[in-house]
Amino acid sequence: MQLTVSPAVTSRKFFTPRSRRRWGDAMTIILFLLPSMVLYIVFVLVPVIQAAQYSFYKWNGLDALTDYIGLGNYQLMLKDPIFLQAVKNNFLIAILSLVFQLPAAITLALLVNRKLPGRTVFRTIFFLPYVLAPVVVGLIWYYIYNPSNGLIAGLFHQFAPQATPPAFLADPNAVLYALFVAITWEFFGFHLILYLAGLQNIPEDVIEAARVDGANGWQVIRHITLPLLGSTIRLSAFLSILGSLQYFDLVYVMTNGGPVNASQVMALYQYHFGLQEFRLGYGSAVGVMMFVLCFIFGLLYQRLIMRQDLSGNAAL
Repeated sequence: MQLTVSPAVTSRKFFTPRSRRRWGDAMTIILFLLPSMVLYIVFVLVPVIQAAQYSFYKWNGLDALTDYIGLGNYQLMLKDPIFLQAVKNNFLIAILSLVFQLPAAITLALLVNRKLPGRTVFRTIFFLPYVLAPVVVGLIWYYIYNPSNGLIAGLFHQFAPQATPPAFLADPNAVLYALFVAITWEFFGFHLILYLAGLQNIPEDVIEAARVDGANGWQVIRHITLPLLGSTIRLSAFLSILGSLQYFDLVYVMTNGGPVNASQVMALYQYHFGLQEFRLGYGSAVGVMMFVLCFIFGLLYQRLIMRQDLSGNAAL
């Protein structure tokens, strides 16, 4: 005699209270993620795909996509010395940030983290420039560097009336370093607060135990503080380099890429030769190249350097 199982019994068997709860949790997560997923797809993924499509055409942004040239835009871009100079400038800013900006932020964070009177005021003062819009920062430093009536010119007129104030933004050999000073002034406070947050997560008991064992201040910093701060340092360097590859507004306000393209960067190059000249196909190719560089760097950096953080190892 063959027994048959009714559909109602089958549904009760598979849809237990635990499975219903799991389905409910999954639907809740999906509903919470859905708005951000839609925004990400519409404003990030779709433009990237469209830019990749437009980069294969000679297109002015108005006519139909009919003049297919394949990799012509990329070949023209890689042969352009101005674009190569822009790439070089972006990477030079990234290197300067790693060599000067981040070590200075770590040093000041170690000093401010001590129990000193007024340290909250110091944190606020150093963090304030980061709150300002990059355009405002650019205007402030543009007038500081102004050789006619800027702050530096005023100091020269006050203490050395016979000397000619330097025109840093008009000097091809100095303009990029002058821009880096403004960039450091803007983002120094962000990295400082990031390091202070990391320092506050270091257990005080570990530091006290090292001091009891005879370690001096430098030994504590070298063998305990910096290794335990390793994940924060790696994250700070990651954000600094990615930001250095995408500078636009501050450079646009202060120099507009000049003089003679000495301060040209990739985003500004894309704006000049893509939007202003109505070469949107070529500009799309530049944007795709920037995306590829950032994506490759982010992937390699996470795989080779930030792997310790993903595996839970806190060593530097």
